[in-house]
Amino acid sequence: MAEAAQTGLPRGFRSAERGWPELHRIPHPPRRLPLLGDVLGADRRRPLQDTMRFGRELGPVFRRRAFGKEFVFVWGAPLVADLADESRFAKHVGLGVANLRPVAGDGLFTAYNHEPNWQLAHDVLAPGFGREAMEGYHAMMLAVAGRLTDHWDRRAAAGHTVDVPGDMTKLTLETIARTGFGHDFGSFERERPHPFVTAMVGTLTYAQRLNSVPGPLAPLLLRAAARRNAADMAHLDRTVDDLVAARRRSGGDGDLLDRMLETAHPRTGERLSAENVRKQVITFLVAGHETTSGALSFALYYLARHPEVAARARAEVDRVWGDTPQPGYDRVAKLRYVRRVLDESLRLWPTAPAFAREARQDTVLAGRHPMRRGAWALVLTPMLHRDPEVWGEDAERFDPDRFDTGAVRARPAHTFKPFGTGARACIGRQFAIHEATLVLGLLLRRYDLSLVPGYRLTVTERLTLMPHGLRLRLEPRPARAAEPPADAGPVTDAGPAPDAGDVPVPREGARAAARCPADGGTASVPVPRDAGRSAGGCPVRGTGD
Repeated sequence: MAEAAQTGLPRGFRSAERGWPELHRIPHPPRRLPLLGDVLGADRRRPLQDTMRFGRELGPVFRRRAFGKEFVFVWGAPLVADLADESRFAKHVGLGVANLRPVAGDGLFTAYNHEPNWQLAHDVLAPGFGREAMEGYHAMMLAVAGRLTDHWDRRAAAGHTVDVPGDMTKLTLETIARTGFGHDFGSFERERPHPFVTAMVGTLTYAQRLNSVPGPLAPLLLRAAARRNAADMAHLDRTVDDLVAARRRSGGDGDLLDRMLETAHPRTGERLSAENVRKQVITFLVAGHETTSGALSFALYYLARHPEVAARARAEVDRVWGDTPQPGYDRVAKLRYVRRVLDESLRLWPTAPAFAREARQDTVLAGRHPMRRGAWALVLTPMLHRDPEVWGEDAERFDPDRFDTGAVRARPAHTFKPFGTGARACIGRQFAIHEATLVLGLLLRRYDLSLVPGYRLTVTERLTLMPHGLRLRLEPRPARAAEPPADAGPVTDAGPAPDAGDVPVPREGARAAARCPADGGTASVPVPRDAGRSAGGCPVRGTGD
């Protein structure tokens, strides 16, 4: 703690020299400078993509040094598979995530492993993502998607393009706000982003900037930015406090907020404190829409970029849904090719692009690299998803058929990790998958999509990833003759079943066994096997949690 106070780094930060006894064996960039480290040629605006560049040059495990601190990065599939071993490794709250703790505290995403509120909140909230709850959310997802298509219809009729990242952000914010908290931000009625979105983007951007500024100098160099960040955090707090106060006055109907306020832990009887409820609501509002909006935006880019893929996906929507105006909940999981498009988009650009793992005890990573207890490494998910030994020499090519059943079964475990890994993986993955698949199906059925001429994909980083400046042209599709939806077969056949390759082993002293807390109430959207075994059979443990 003394070191953290002196450096300005988050509590618990450990430079790699303290945890990797044979650090000298791990390659680093050339032209390292004293004190400054590996800063020559570094891109401060795009640190993730900058680090990916070094990963291509240096190999599946490498290190970078910045301002006296050493970081180890991993992307090779065998190394990541070893880090996914829950008996030896656990989630590490890395710098980028720790920088969000002033706003998100011990919420599900930012909690340290030893903090009791993580397990309490996880066990209380996990049933909110089971099948019964998901079926209840479906109608609200359709209603919010209808507001998006109304907006896009008006844009198309006027001959205007659409702002894909902006509109997907509106869509996903309204979806999580309405389904989880009974709140309407009125995003589609606004010319500018809702102030909550502006404040959220501000906090994420500030957290990203902290990663590229020497800890002791941050208060001086980021003085003005720190004041804006404090104002942004205050706005998020006020928004959530008002939302919670309104619920306490009026009551609710069993959504996530009601669970936070009213539900006791089924075994211990504990309840979430008022302060933790605020942190959890902020966590869900931010994480619950920011990553899904990015995933949808990248998927729409690739659909517009590859019209043959869009045609195949659209044909599936027409066949499975027919002319049904409001596709039922079970029909969404039957869009198997649309789901492959989503997975392939998440492979190339996982919107939560990294996760950190720390050693539970002294160990040796993949039989080669000794690690002391508490040592950690950052997994570069986009590079894992491009490992040529797993995905082939054409790993940069967009190909949804990488996720057909046979291809998935043939791949090793732990090679597809858009939702993180283990017990701390994303609690809301099923929610995000259902929402994104539904929205892609609705948009494909309604529009032909094309890129604005001359557009080239560039990726914006604000801890999460988003395609920058993506605008699409829309051509409304002609109405089809009415026909009933096709029987696409039982939902349970929608993909390969997960196996036990990622079942979390409980920490010593953990309050719940390594089981799925929502067993008996799982959602019907198929859970990918993490190219074999990503979810341990639990549909709510999917980056995240």
